Amino acid sequence: MSSSPVTPTPSTTSRMRGGVRASDREYDLGVVAKQQQIARDLPLPSLTASQLLACENALKQLKLKAKGNGGRNLDGAIDCEFDTLQVERMHNYKAFSQTTVALAPFNKAKNRYVNVLPYDSTRVVIARKHSGPPLSDYINASFVQDNVHEYLPRYIATQGPLPTTVNDFWTMVLQQRCPVIIMLTRIVDGSQNKCAHYFPKDENQSQTYGQILVINKSFICSPHGIARRIFTVQDTKSPEQPWTVVHYEYLEWPDHYVPPSTRSVRELIRASFGIPPQAGPFVVHCSAGIGRTGTYCAIDHTLRRILQGDLGAVDIENTVRQFRLQRDGMVQTTDQYRFCYEAVIQELEDYINTAKR
Repeated sequence: MSSSPVTPTPSTTSRMRGGVRASDREYDLGVVAKQQQIARDLPLPSLTASQLLACENALKQLKLKAKGNGGRNLDGAIDCEFDTLQVERMHNYKAFSQTTVALAPFNKAKNRYVNVLPYDSTRVVIARKHSGPPLSDYINASFVQDNVHEYLPRYIATQGPLPTTVNDFWTMVLQQRCPVIIMLTRIVDGSQNKCAHYFPKDENQSQTYGQILVINKSFICSPHGIARRIFTVQDTKSPEQPWTVVHYEYLEWPDHYVPPSTRSVRELIRASFGIPPQAGPFVVHCSAGIGRTGTYCAIDHTLRRILQGDLGAVDIENTVRQFRLQRDGMVQTTDQYRFCYEAVIQELEDYINTAKR
């Protein structure tokens, strides 16, 4: 039996506002990141006429739903959508998805929570060059993607690394050629450990994790709780050149709840817009890798689809449904689900107001 704790059951009534390599670089992610100001200073995207129209139409549809159900509080039907998703999760998803690899005796200790496990069909597999126990290729991480819209990023939704899985985490980042890591949890939240300290914190520091060398090339922190680091990541036993990874750390999102406002999360998403989706999977993690992680992915995915002119993106319920088929429990609470709507609506308003100036 694993000693991993069960992820706490969040209250839905309390409200606390508090693997594919990209042609070995047609762009330089380090240059992209250095050209950006810290996320809060990023400009809004410059909209074409068709994008402006798509944003206006999407905003109208989303506001109609909000206005009909409690205005800016986004109650009523939106809460019912989440309730429907919860019922579906209980009755359908567990019956059709297997987590046998995650539950293998030699893998149980790699799970931060015993009830947050990747499906066998969507788990990220670590390539091993040495012999070892069967299924030692395991990490608690899932591919989450939209198979219809190939121009959108592919996500790797994962738990906050454990002290014993940090080496595997960096091996995954390097093997999958991940261009960015979005960290949505503190190392310690209150008195609880939520994530291992898996990276060199300060500029010019380096740390070796197994045979992976990570060097912190740049560090900037904003007053709104977003830290941006640029890492080079290299397998010390491989002749390949170091891989550049942009790391965003957002510190003001408490577990099971939502941030004080949508602003910092929206600015974090704008920062990731500078990284080409074809660069490789975007790593997103909180502590369990489902609540805050799922919320971020749903907002990011919805905004990107709208900017591509896809008004089907306003069906956030279906987006979360599809994400949950790939990693169980994505978007964990009613408050987080409402936050998806709030963030998308407010970002569209900013897009439109800026475009019309």
